[in-house]
Amino acid sequence: MRDDHRELRLFLHLAQTLNFGRTSLDCHVSPATLTRTVQRLETDLGHRLFERGPRGVSLTAQGHRFREYAVQALELWRSYREEHPDPAQLTGRLALFATVTACQALLPDLLAPFRTAHPQVLLDLRTGDAAAALARLDEGEVDVAVAGIPARLPEGLVSRTVAVTELVLVTARDRPDADLDGPFVLPHRGLVREAADRWFRTRGTTPEPACEPDGHEGLLTLVALGCGTGVVPRLVLDHSAVRDRLTVIPADPPPEPFPIGLCVRRADLRRPLVAALWSLCQGDSDR
Repeated sequence: MRDDHRELRLFLHLAQTLNFGRTSLDCHVSPATLTRTVQRLETDLGHRLFERGPRGVSLTAQGHRFREYAVQALELWRSYREEHPDPAQLTGRLALFATVTACQALLPDLLAPFRTAHPQVLLDLRTGDAAAALARLDEGEVDVAVAGIPARLPEGLVSRTVAVTELVLVTARDRPDADLDGPFVLPHRGLVREAADRWFRTRGTTPEPACEPDGHEGLLTLVALGCGTGVVPRLVLDHSAVRDRLTVIPADPPPEPFPIGLCVRRADLRRPLVAALWSLCQGDSDR
């Protein structure tokens, strides 16, 4: 089905980020297409929606009013489309978030049954930093996230475990004398960083990281360049383009395993699209 509300979705995303570059990347459109979309809306409405100045982008007064309309229009459309759908003929758009690694390693098998059962559903797949996955889901930017599962999920979310990967310590192959005393390259934030910090505490140490990149892929690049020893999920290492330049350092005891799950808002399990994906997802446990 054609997405008749694409322009409204692009507008709302830009109204949230106030950054043309970020919105074009997140929504997988070119900057020129995004600019033309805004210009077309402004022409149709007869007034400017955004101010573009030296301090950045901001919504005009009319832009704030139009945002309220856009939110209501999309919600009414979604309610209308989902009121009494035929499960065998589900249509619409399902927004998913996953890291690049999860896209490559997990999504083909995870989404294949859903895609076969509901070929008319548009899958809007977005990628980014693993640490932001649950926040983007909780804030309503996406309908589904494939992400690491914390010990305690944010209230209102539910998850189903789809994979468990060990956490490993890795270093560059040309550092044969590397050990567990550092220096370390650790994620700036997120569940892997929290797990790494817990593991260091079991050893009675508090490392001073040499580097703290945002993403796991960037972390492995820095490790391959000899910046230090990193802590990453085995799943990320196995699918990394620099894995041949890395080696695993045995750790005893090893860091705790890392569960990855399909996560949705609990209230959205009443929505046919989300419920259909949930019912077809093969997982070990729900919580």
